[in-house]
This record gives sequence, structure tokens and C-alpha cells, in this order.
Amino acid sequence: MSNDPRFFAFLKERIGLDVASVGEAIIERAVRQRSQAVAAHTADEYWQHLQHSHDEQQALIEAVIVPETWFFRYPESFATLARLAKARLAEINQLRALRILSLPCSTGEEPYSIAMALLDAGLAPHQFKVQGMDVSPLSVERAQRGVYGRNSFRGGDLEFRDRHFTEQADGYRIDDRVREQVRLQVGNLLDPGLLANEPSYDFVFCRNLLIYFDQPTQKQVFDVLKNLTHVDGVLFIGPAEGSLLGRHGMRSIGVPQSFAFSRHTEPVKPEPIFVPIPAPAPRRSIAAVPPKPRPFSTLNAQVVPIKAPASEAGDLLSQIATLANEGKSAEARAACERYLSQHPPAAQVFYWLGLLSDVAGNALDAQGFYRKALYLEPQHPQALMQLAALLEAQGDIAAARRLQARAARSELTVSKNHE
Repeated sequence: MSNDPRFFAFLKERIGLDVASVGEAIIERAVRQRSQAVAAHTADEYWQHLQHSHDEQQALIEAVIVPETWFFRYPESFATLARLAKARLAEINQLRALRILSLPCSTGEEPYSIAMALLDAGLAPHQFKVQGMDVSPLSVERAQRGVYGRNSFRGGDLEFRDRHFTEQADGYRIDDRVREQVRLQVGNLLDPGLLANEPSYDFVFCRNLLIYFDQPTQKQVFDVLKNLTHVDGVLFIGPAEGSLLGRHGMRSIGVPQSFAFSRHTEPVKPEPIFVPIPAPAPRRSIAAVPPKPRPFSTLNAQVVPIKAPASEAGDLLSQIATLANEGKSAEARAACERYLSQHPPAAQVFYWLGLLSDVAGNALDAQGFYRKALYLEPQHPQALMQLAALLEAQGDIAAARRLQARAARSELTVSKNHE
């Protein structure tokens, strides 16, 4: 049952999921869990149940989709949105409310962060509306409930929680003033009629979704996003997805760590609202993007181990590093799959899978794994540099340089933290 391709094909058809983007182990684990839940003893038995139960189809999707989000994730995106929103209101002479879309909205942290950021920036409630959408009814239901545990609040700056939440026995309830700015609904981005009768949006947040799709599906989704975004609008994406949009004619607006792209071929205006990119500090140990040929085209690639915690997961991480560094690619890959089947996803595991795919000459698989690592850890320096090398080898020099610059900033931050 664990490697039945029918379930991979089902998820590809329903939600566009590319199995290589998450690894077979995660899907296999979800299938096993759902099979046990419905007391199915064979693959055929569960497959038949799946075909005849819409609820079970959704349950399997829910088991595969593990939301990993929190309030004000990528904080510069929200600071940039606030500046852009004020400029956009001036451009349209305050004649209508700004329209903002968040999809997938998961359990609501992102659309509520958008609303809080704009309210804190001084926008009045009548000046903007946020629409959140997700393929998961369970996630939308949780978002509508508006009660969050401590895991949704990360980072050192949690003053917003005091302003916009009320603590209660089961968590923190978001205030009605924020909730009223957000409309939530279930929807699938692969639906060709999605929001067909809705006006376009001034700002669209679609982050860390494209990395789960194969290239044809990425193109399909991008076309939908382009149609949803106003011609003068801005699209916010995940930190690993910039090169994907670059191939489709989008360009960064130039604000570091905002991951914001303009549909125009010209920079977004008015320019004064953007924070200038600071002059790069001297690069200490970050080398330039390596030239062709590919740096991991042989089995001599060395995987840099990380300091692992003293636990079963930590032991397995150390084992993966040892196997990879000894050139035992098949054993290292099997250990990565075992890790993903037994523990939550880890950026370093996907980075290793990327290196192993590089070694095997599978550039597209490697690129997908590096993007997954950057989804989990946006400033993972090794993943940034190896993805940059891949893109440079493919001729996407601009995207490679952007990733190299991010790696340099990450290295500088680490160095400062150790001074």
C-alpha cells in the first residue's frame, strides 16, 4: 500500500501535488493513517473507499497538507504591504477599498496578519478588505474560529498579540475588529472558474505553494494568479519561488526579504516608498556562484553536517550526514525517507535530498528539494547557494544572483550573532 502510484496520481489530479516536492514518504504515511482510520486492510480496499467517499478524499488531502504557518511570518512582507497600500490608496484617490487575497490561507494566520498590519499602519476598516481561501475545509473552519495556540506566535516581537487578541482558556482569540476585515472560504487554485466573477486584487499573497507543483502545473497556477492580480498590483510569494516568477516575466520590486513581485516590466511606483537595498557588507566565506559545470555532478560532494539534538531524530540526522559524506547515496536517501516518515519535515533533510539528486544528475528533482528546504528555512545558506548554482547552470543568472545575495546576507547575520 505504501508505494501505490494511484494515490500519488489522485493527489496530483485533485490538488496538483508533485510527489517529488514533498517526498513519497509523507504521502505514504498519510495513506497509512487514513487506511487505519477507516479500517481498510489492503490498498485496493482503501482505494475503493476513497473513490466513493468525498469526505475521505478530503480527509486524505488534509492528512497530506500539514499547515506550517504563524502570524507575521516573513515580517518585511507585511511592512512592505503597509507602505504599498498607502500609496495605492492615493493612486486610486480613495475611491474604493483595497482588495487583498490570501491563498492558500491555511488556518488564517496570514490573512489576519494582513488585516492587523494595515490597521496598525493607520488604514481605516472601510479602506481595505481581505479574502482568504484554502483547499482545506478543516483549515478554513479553524481560521473562522479565530482561536490560536502558542505555536502561532513566534519571534521576539509579540506586541501585536496584546493589541489584537484576548487570552482565554483554550488560547488567544482574535478581536472582532480584525476578524471583520477578513472573509474566508474554501476554494481550489486549480479550479479554472476560481473567482471568475470577482474584480482583480490589488495585492495577492500566494506563498510556498508553487514549490509543490511540477512545471506544467506551476505555469497553470501562475496564469490564474496573473489574472487575479490587478495590472498595477503586487504578488507576494514564498522565499524559494522568485525564480519561478522571473521565468514568467515578473520582477522583484526590490525590497529585501519582502518576496514581492510586480506584474509590470517597469519597477513599481512611487519608488520613494521602498526601503533601499543596503550596500553589501564584505563577504566573508560566501563564494561567488560557481560557474559551469555543475558543482555536484560527481559523488565527491561533501554534505556539511549540522549540530543535531541528542534524540532519535538527531541520531538519524547524523546518520544521514555520515552516509552522504561517505558517498553512500542510496543509503542516505533511504535514511532521509525514513526520517520524513517518522518525524516532522526538516529543512536539512530536504537539503540533503537535493544534494543526492544533484549527485544523481536529477537537476529538476534537486531544485524541488532545495525549494522545499527554503520553504522550511528561508535563509538556509547551503540550500540558497546550491539552488543558485542550479539556476546559473540553467542560464537564469538574475535569479542566481538574488539567491547568492540572500546567502551572503544570511552569512552576515550569522556572523554578527556570533560576535
